[in-house]
Amino acid sequence: MKRSDFKAWLYLLPAALFLGVFMVYPLVDVLVYSFEEGYNSASQTFFGTGWYNYSYVLHDPYFLQAVKNTLILVVITVPVSTGLALLISVGLNSIKPLKELYQTVYFLPYVTNTLAVGLVFMILFKKTAYSDGLVNLLINFFGGSSVDFIEGPYWAKMFVMCFYTVWVVLPFKILILTGALASVDKTYYNAARIDGTSKWRTFTRITLPMISPMVFYLVITGFIGAFKAYSDEVALFGTNLNAAGMNTIVGYVYDMLYGNSGGYPSYASAAALILFAIVLTITCINLMVSRKNVHY
Repeated sequence: MKRSDFKAWLYLLPAALFLGVFMVYPLVDVLVYSFEEGYNSASQTFFGTGWYNYSYVLHDPYFLQAVKNTLILVVITVPVSTGLALLISVGLNSIKPLKELYQTVYFLPYVTNTLAVGLVFMILFKKTAYSDGLVNLLINFFGGSSVDFIEGPYWAKMFVMCFYTVWVVLPFKILILTGALASVDKTYYNAARIDGTSKWRTFTRITLPMISPMVFYLVITGFIGAFKAYSDEVALFGTNLNAAGMNTIVGYVYDMLYGNSGGYPSYASAAALILFAIVLTITCINLMVSRKNVHY
């Protein structure tokens, strides 16, 4: 080995050790736990190995409900938040006066604690003995009947969850897309203006292709972030998400480890690896799609 190669590996050693201890080893440990049947965390013993943990998790109604909630959250919030962020970013990029002020206002929710925002949303939507909440007051004003969005029907609770998630992730996406739009070479727009190209064609033929890498980045991270959702739901519906019917896959993993049904690391590990497989599959599909639609 050359001396320069040895020095390079020596420089990389601290980072490699860090990744090995805090990333590789936990992944291997989770994989081992997921196949240990009847694992007892107190005695560190188990009575066999096999696929029983995966079978149990895949037949657990709480896990199936968590998968349903997570998939609905992903399918709704990722395209809606990305589309709204793109629309708002284009609007911000086209205005001149007070542009920086508007950008700051849109970014403020991102630096606010998500649990605090969740509590505010709960107050706005929750129906109590003293008040129906501000949202229900607006619904009543327009002739509708009050709805308990926090403890009421499933569709109402899912609406609040999706609305809150979009609200939380929107500022970051606006920030990224605003920066991407600002980096587009204005020569393309000047050429399109000279040719008399319509605004819509300019947007679809110039703007979107030029910022497609950032849009793709937001879609990928949006999918991963939505699949990891948990704390937002706790802020809205409390810690007993299974009783509310609003648990997520990450919430299910946490409950299996530390919740009321806790003490089952083998089930939690199996659920975590199932989540990993789902996210990996969707990410690979997005990568294959991006080869034709993303312009670098």
